[in-house]
Amino acid sequence: MSGFDNYKTPLDSRYSSDEMKKLFGARSRHSVWRQLWYWLAQAEKEVGLEGISDEALAQMAEHLTVTDEDFAVAAVEEKRRRHDVMAHVHAFGQVAPAAAPIIHWGATSCFVTDNAELILMRDAMDLLLPKLAKVIHNFSQFALQTKDIPTLAYTHYQPAQLISVGRRAGQWVQDLMMDLKNIETQRKDLLFRGAMGTTGTQASFMEIFQGDGAKIDKLNEILCQKAGFPKTYDISVQTYSRKVDLDIANAICGLGTTAMHITNDIRHLANMKELEEPFEKDQIGSSAMAYKRNPMRSERICSLGRKLRSLPVNFADTYADQWFERTLDDSAIRRIDIPEMMLLADAILIGLDNVSSGLVVYPKRIQAHNMEELPFMATENIIMKMVAKGGNRQEAHEQIRVLSHQASDVVKNQGGKNDLIERIKATEYFRPVWDDIDSLLDPTLFTGRSVEMVEKFCGEGGPVQQKLAPYKEYITRAGVAQLNV
Repeated sequence: MSGFDNYKTPLDSRYSSDEMKKLFGARSRHSVWRQLWYWLAQAEKEVGLEGISDEALAQMAEHLTVTDEDFAVAAVEEKRRRHDVMAHVHAFGQVAPAAAPIIHWGATSCFVTDNAELILMRDAMDLLLPKLAKVIHNFSQFALQTKDIPTLAYTHYQPAQLISVGRRAGQWVQDLMMDLKNIETQRKDLLFRGAMGTTGTQASFMEIFQGDGAKIDKLNEILCQKAGFPKTYDISVQTYSRKVDLDIANAICGLGTTAMHITNDIRHLANMKELEEPFEKDQIGSSAMAYKRNPMRSERICSLGRKLRSLPVNFADTYADQWFERTLDDSAIRRIDIPEMMLLADAILIGLDNVSSGLVVYPKRIQAHNMEELPFMATENIIMKMVAKGGNRQEAHEQIRVLSHQASDVVKNQGGKNDLIERIKATEYFRPVWDDIDSLLDPTLFTGRSVEMVEKFCGEGGPVQQKLAPYKEYITRAGVAQLNV
């Protein structure tokens, strides 16, 4: 059968990185199961459980990676037993026969499924965090490079005041810093399920350890040490609480909303021809309109972000719909949503890294737009200058109001250019400030503390550099992320 005959998720074929796809691949997941069974057997032997031989541990250690042949054995057994965990217990026992009697001793299925999920999500966050740091670095450098380019700021999608290109990018950086903090927090606070038994009471382990709770505590201490977690959750049921998944999803999927916000800004600015994402020499923007340079990468990121930001409701519903100590309706949806959440975030960061590494700014186009609106924005300064020279503030305001409406009519109804300044210069009332008007039209006078804010936030020793310090090595050696297609 051709590889093109069956559906494959585009996250695999088009968007996500090899390392993230491999992490959530079947071989990785089921090999983690084997690793967990091996750790459990080691820990049980270490705390004094008899019947686990050195030969059994040696055979398990030799077959921790699930082979294609192992998968074939497990597939046959799962079809017979309708239970994936027991199918893989059987397949592991086939290659480690000395261990077959003791694999999964005292455990329930969630010992491998849930603990593996926690390991995979932890490792996925470890892949995402440096990539996010690199994107923040890119945008912070862009902000510093463009900190002093005045541009129109918009409220209600209407020109309001002037900001700088870099100051707008500084807002993008701050939002991404929030995502970094949120994901770091989930990564730091993530704990292990450990060996808890069927309903979280450790009753099965109390049986095999003859009521010695101290040995069970030691068992979990060893398991956490081997798996790389500080401790287990204090309370679990058959599963770790699905609230954990929801908390992680809120952090990871929040990146989707930030990505949409940033790329929507870029798409609007591209429409204004003020800023463009990188456009390759042979890239085609439209199959019909050969002249177009569409922001296709930003559109892709926006689309992936929309999908990612929609996922927390699934995790919320799964948590809310669990009955008592566990119902299995959490299984199928999490098999889909946890990997896709991480692959989506990964794909978004690849796209953002690519776009943020090569943004192109067109200052002359920006200046042209500034000058279309600046006359209106300069009127407050003109009024203040008139008052400083002895004029009446209210009278000056009324004169400006009338002239502004006249200029607005020229722009909106006649299709002409904004001639407000010419009208002011032709109005006798404003003679005292005629010589000052041109100097009042310098766009840099209207950007407030934009430059200072960017330097303080993104510059040397600022909050951004401090936050990115742990990722400096990765940022230094990482090149520009390349898109698959």
